[in-house]
Amino acid sequence: MERTDCSHPVYKKISLKNGEINRMTHKELIATLGDLKLDNSGFPDVLRKRLKMHYTNQSLSTVGLNTPQKYDYLCVIDFEATCERDNPANYLHEIIEFPIVLVNTTTRTIEDSFMCFCKPMLNPTLSEFCTSLTNITQTQVDYADTFPVVLERVNRWMEEKELGTKYTYAITTDGPWDMNMFMRVQCKLSQVTFPTYAKRWINLSKSFSNFYKTNRLKLEVMLKNLGYQFEGRPHRGFDDATNIARVAMKLMEDGCTLEINDRLT
Repeated sequence: MERTDCSHPVYKKISLKNGEINRMTHKELIATLGDLKLDNSGFPDVLRKRLKMHYTNQSLSTVGLNTPQKYDYLCVIDFEATCERDNPANYLHEIIEFPIVLVNTTTRTIEDSFMCFCKPMLNPTLSEFCTSLTNITQTQVDYADTFPVVLERVNRWMEEKELGTKYTYAITTDGPWDMNMFMRVQCKLSQVTFPTYAKRWINLSKSFSNFYKTNRLKLEVMLKNLGYQFEGRPHRGFDDATNIARVAMKLMEDGCTLEINDRLT
């Protein structure tokens, strides 16, 4: 990670402003953000950070020191997998939904998406609990391709988007489990090579807690802290990925530079 040269006098100005913001009450934060025509929804810590980053970015921009995002795109992924109400200790989860939500970091908008169901092979019949949790039906997985075929489609889609060639990108999830557990297990079961691009990713829960100075939070709580409601159905991969993308876009809007912060262990 590049070090920031904090010797420039603008940083003293920023420090003084941050001290002023730290002394503001919740009502004062809401009023100040409102006066600036900025989003004033969310918990106090979020509002305080938002206001600080507004003034920081404004100050750095005037002297040409503002930092752009490190990646052109985020590929936001949230797998759904086979499950039981009480998973046995040796239970192997198979991916049954593979969604990607493509976020343009320059415009901070969702530009495109990809979604495929996958046919499980070890446990081809979904449990009643799994179907109820994910709203994925037996028919949808019965008529789906197997994971190796879906992964090939994912790779082709990424190539068509020129990700990794013309544009830089980072895989983004809301925790370590999608790659460290679900993708790892599925690649072993399907006897396919673990994708190189998925060995390192942005763990958005880490990014959120580090930026807003909160505990490590689940997706629903991150949304609540931002003043958002979950849109869609929880535990449906595409909807989860879309809501993770909403959090990522708000982090960037508030001044967070998203960086890869997790890896395969």
